[in-house]
Amino acid sequence: MKINNIADAEKFIDSLTAEPAVAAGIMVNKMIESLELGQMYYEQKDNEKGSLRLAGCLRILKDYRQLIDA
Repeated sequence: MKINNIADAEKFIDSLTAEPAVAAGIMVNKMIESLELGQMYYEQKDNEKGSLRLAGCLRILKDYRQLIDA
């Protein structure tokens, strides 16, 4: 799944609710890694709008990861 905005991030999290916590954690970590690379790309290209959009998605996914880890 590709995440382009906050709605996509929320759909991704919804899709993980049926998964075991360990599997969901692995998938969230991989998506966080992918979004961090995308954010670095946008920062390198001086695309502040794209970088901020991905920062919002990252915040949502990192919050969800903390819930899983708790």
